[in-house]
Amino acid sequence: MSFQVNIQPADVSFAVERDEPMLAAAIRQGVGLPYGCRDGACGSCKSRLLEGRVIHGAHQLKALSLQEEEQGFILTCCATPQTDCVVEARSVPGAGQFPVLKLPSRVLELTQAAPDVMVLKLQLPANQNLQYHAGQYVEFILQGGARRSYSMANAPHALGNPPAIELHIRHMPGGKFTDHVFGAMKVRDILRMEGPFGSFFLREDSARPMVFLASGTGFAPIKALVEHLQMKGNARPVALYWGGRRPQDLYMDAWCRDKAAELPWLTYEPVVSDALPEDAWAGRTGFVHRAVMADFPDLSGHQVYACGAPVVVDSAQRDFIAACGLPEDQFFADAFTSELDKQGDPA
Repeated sequence: MSFQVNIQPADVSFAVERDEPMLAAAIRQGVGLPYGCRDGACGSCKSRLLEGRVIHGAHQLKALSLQEEEQGFILTCCATPQTDCVVEARSVPGAGQFPVLKLPSRVLELTQAAPDVMVLKLQLPANQNLQYHAGQYVEFILQGGARRSYSMANAPHALGNPPAIELHIRHMPGGKFTDHVFGAMKVRDILRMEGPFGSFFLREDSARPMVFLASGTGFAPIKALVEHLQMKGNARPVALYWGGRRPQDLYMDAWCRDKAAELPWLTYEPVVSDALPEDAWAGRTGFVHRAVMADFPDLSGHQVYACGAPVVVDSAQRDFIAACGLPEDQFFADAFTSELDKQGDPA
């Protein structure tokens, strides 16, 4: 048995199998819906159920509160239809453009860019053409079926020869995957992965100037966006803000400074929140999204692309909309939800 889901206002319909989450069916059939973590933790896929009935799987209250659920909101990543449904959701052209592939990859390089950041380059198999939008991510399939998600830090045109994706891995002590990356992983190891996933990529039908906001390794997909824009001959102004606790967290600061000097449309503002005297930090301090607000008190004509820790992304979305006039539909985000994030406040 399957149910029909109709997406409004795009008037696109697709079939969902019994016990299948709505979003999984959409991805499988190339229907472009907004989403991020696929685990009920980030809230990026929040939509409104206009007709029909769904059952929600486990999710976080911060992603969908009980009050929001009573008001008819759903998370498509963990909502399983029980009837035919009509759902109001933003359509994301291009989200289902490329096929989702399961493929092996070989560790090509391991470079420790900071005490807790590893830049990992993975060679792709020559017989499988991984296509993706700059800003999307892949999932590693670990033993036992566990998955871990990481964004590509290089744009599709910058895969190199042999073709390889670049990932920025932050060490989470006790983390099943990151302990392995920082401990036992070595060049030529084989990893299984699946992708591309995610609706975080450039909306290129707009002429609005853009703010790129990154915290920590949230810089990875932002780097891919900059590379993509450079390749496309971009003319839209981009203001890049990168925040970290200490200067060492801005592990590709030199890359950003070089790009800002090279590209007339790009400016770069590094921001450090917890600098110590021995850091001798002479740059901006405080919360990175507050630096954006100081420089852009009026964001009503902008687009914002934000990546990093959920607290940074959530604060930026709330404050940019409430205090700076950013239209709600011009904020695009990829909150890097850790396994710890996914375990708190379950609904």
